[in-house]
Amino acid sequence: MTAPTSSSPSVPASERRISALVGAIAESATLAVDAKAKALKAAGRPVVGFGAGEPDFPTPDYIVDAAVAACREPGFHRYTPAGGLPELKAAIVAKTLRDSGLAVEPDRVLVTNGGKQAIHEAFAAILDPGDEVLVPAPYWTTYPESIKLAGGVPVAVVADETTGYLVSVEQLEAARTERTKVLVFVSPSNPTGAVYTRARTEAIGRWAVEHGLWVLTDEIYEHLVYDDTAFVSMPVVVPELADRCVIVNGVAKTYAMTGWRVGWVIGPRDVIKAATNLQSHATSNVCNVAQAAALAALTGDLTAVDTMKVAFDRRRRTIVRMLNEIPGVRCPEPKGAFYVYPSVKGVLGRRIRGARPSSSAELASLILDEVEVAVVPGEAFGTPGYLRLSYALGDDDLVEGIGRIARLLAEAE
Repeated sequence: MTAPTSSSPSVPASERRISALVGAIAESATLAVDAKAKALKAAGRPVVGFGAGEPDFPTPDYIVDAAVAACREPGFHRYTPAGGLPELKAAIVAKTLRDSGLAVEPDRVLVTNGGKQAIHEAFAAILDPGDEVLVPAPYWTTYPESIKLAGGVPVAVVADETTGYLVSVEQLEAARTERTKVLVFVSPSNPTGAVYTRARTEAIGRWAVEHGLWVLTDEIYEHLVYDDTAFVSMPVVVPELADRCVIVNGVAKTYAMTGWRVGWVIGPRDVIKAATNLQSHATSNVCNVAQAAALAALTGDLTAVDTMKVAFDRRRRTIVRMLNEIPGVRCPEPKGAFYVYPSVKGVLGRRIRGARPSSSAELASLILDEVEVAVVPGEAFGTPGYLRLSYALGDDDLVEGIGRIARLLAEAE
């Protein structure tokens, strides 16, 4: 029997040091792996990190220049509206129409401290305790934790490599109960790179409308699609969903601005008003300098974005080929984002350098310890037996890192 912790409800209130709600939240596995890899690098170790979903490119110069100019603007040294700079909200409106064909108004936009705050505030605004949220798995680590923080109950709907990591309407319907309120829809996907077709996106959206469900759709990888794949925004192909749809997006991935922390929520006016009220108490306005940089990003052209996308596409092809050459590894070709999600079930249970990893978590640990390559195990994404690798790193590092893994796994007996 497990002893009560200092955050357990069974411990007297006066003795609880951490609340049960926050104490139950897991650390971000992707950030933890990235932190460990960076610490080893700082100690002089030749670590190759596939952990963080972070472009290796610098933020484009014209965006940085806008931020420098904003630093010298006295008006940005003061509080600004909690919901975002009016000029940035207008740019988000224009960008959304340009990129997805969805027409919205500025009062349906909230600028947030990155995509994570956008997700947290969206769930906080629409969930009541006990509400269930369908989360297709593999899922990004933050979704279930944000749902739980808002009092909701995440319900995983699992897809695997045989379906390209895409869930079906039939799977969603099988998971739906009278407590179901929200569906999380992510395309392109983190961690798998899967992209839903227009037809399947529409079918899922119409299913949600039929059952009166909300949809939170994360569109942060919208520009990172490859081959003849097209990004589709669900409320565009299912307009009747618009009043029960919340869109999350940001500048982090598209413009190599992960550290600038600017995201946004688009949704019905009452939801945006509620989430803005929450933000007014939680953080007030997003950093004005970062907002000015985001404004420059959204109002500029997509030349720098296209350049990065060419590199990601090249790396995508290389990493898929190299992984599929490793016995026991099966890696579908992703159609978007900058991740691969190979199955390593064919490797588990085999002896490798005196160890016999029985889980992807144990295998990831072995890979880091033995060949100094950092990957994230599938347990972090709700599906053991897989690894997530980001290919948003230099070409030479990518080849070196996968080569080390291949040589290690070649020793499997």
